[in-house]
Amino acid sequence: MSKVKDDLVGQIYIGAWRIVRWLPERSAYSLFYKGADFLVKRNGKSVQRLRSNLTRVKPELTVQEMDELMVEAMRSYMRYWCDTFRFPDWTRQRTMSTVEVTNEHLLMDAIAAKTGVIVALPHAGNWDHAGAYFCNKGVKLVTVAERLKPESLFNKFLAYRESIGMEVLALDGRVIATLAARLRAGGLVALVADRDLSRTGITVKFFDGEARMPAGPAVLALNTGAPLLSAYVSYTAKGIHIDFELVQVPVEGDKETRILALVQQCADHFARGIASAPQDWHMLQRIWVDADFKERSDA
Repeated sequence: MSKVKDDLVGQIYIGAWRIVRWLPERSAYSLFYKGADFLVKRNGKSVQRLRSNLTRVKPELTVQEMDELMVEAMRSYMRYWCDTFRFPDWTRQRTMSTVEVTNEHLLMDAIAAKTGVIVALPHAGNWDHAGAYFCNKGVKLVTVAERLKPESLFNKFLAYRESIGMEVLALDGRVIATLAARLRAGGLVALVADRDLSRTGITVKFFDGEARMPAGPAVLALNTGAPLLSAYVSYTAKGIHIDFELVQVPVEGDKETRILALVQQCADHFARGIASAPQDWHMLQRIWVDADFKERSDA
């Protein structure tokens, strides 16, 4: 993509961000849901990929049931974007009162003990809302972002997440050491961890096939001793629900074996969450590494 096209795309998104904030709430969400329905009917490549992914999650569904799930899933995905555009105008009270949490003590006990805590989660629900909830509780949250194009839009998202209270680190060779330092200072490291198609991704069993997921959360847990949790964020009528599970750190085996075991546990936890609320798993990209998969270093 040329720089001119990059800049144009960035301006369009940032302009849309402003417009959606100005619209009445009901009108804004209605517009996004209509957009979701249009995208399902158009059936572009991303929608086809989402359907393929969800078919592997719910192979028992009839064609009609899958069509209905696709509408729900795209509406959930577009709800995330509408939330994102409008979230800067939400009050603290609204942010906090619209979150339900299962096993919140797993995270808050670790914060109170100053051991630090790692949370691995898939692309599901509204993880920014979840992050804002804990930032508002005084938790020091750090995450990682891959630099994407257009740069103007990347910078907008960076500023948005920093305004929520998150520290956002660039994904580079130094990030693991920095994250480890934040954990040793008693912070929360939250990492989206359901997709890594590069050579460094860990191959796991996931539903009916093999997928690759990042080793980062497991490596941090072994290097720092901080507890590792998985989280699944799903939508409710008024907000989100966060379901935490403890990932058990194996005590036997070499480091590589233990990393594999930890990543597989995370994959198993993600699968349970996705199976319970598949419409909120926003995976419009390849995740399984079979069929026509070709490894690429920039995935």
